[in-house]
Amino acid sequence: CGAPWTVATYMIAGRGSPDQAAARLFALQHPAAFAHLIDVLVEASAAYLVAQLRGGADAVQIFESWAANLDEAAFRGWVIEPNRRLVEAVRRQVPGAVITGFPRGSGAMLAEYVRITGVSAVGLDTMVPAGWAHEALPPTLPVQGNLDPLRLVVGGPAMEDRARDIIAALATRPHVFNLGHGIVPETPIAHVERLIELVKRG
Repeated sequence: CGAPWTVATYMIAGRGSPDQAAARLFALQHPAAFAHLIDVLVEASAAYLVAQLRGGADAVQIFESWAANLDEAAFRGWVIEPNRRLVEAVRRQVPGAVITGFPRGSGAMLAEYVRITGVSAVGLDTMVPAGWAHEALPPTLPVQGNLDPLRLVVGGPAMEDRARDIIAALATRPHVFNLGHGIVPETPIAHVERLIELVKRG
């Protein structure tokens, strides 16, 4: 599901935006109203994830796609705390639920996000250095990521060399190879097939 802050940015602005200024301003100018909106989104998102898990999903993921433009105080209040509450709410109803968090653009806040939210695994966006993540995060924590989607569009050495670097950097910890964000429509299927072949080889 979309994370509470990310969904709130779309609800407040009515569309996606490069800086989430409308939502950031609303949250700062109307903190009580914004807090109520986050409460509603945590409750609704928990119900949605629980339904997926009870419907047979082995794992779910919380996508915090728009966390990049927040200062540390806002990140703690609008990303970490709502995600913590969401994870807790899901596990009250589905004990032991496997939940991946994806706080895109979290930068140096990533380790704190992992520690406080209690996610089972964390997605790394394209900008996170794999070596830094390996050092900063608990060694047994699974990570997911983080090839630039445009490298997959281009293919060839630009894709293959970087994929091998990511695999090597995360080879000693649980790692789900993935992109650092969503696949784009113009991606050639042949490049996807080649990437899968590379990942399977390790």
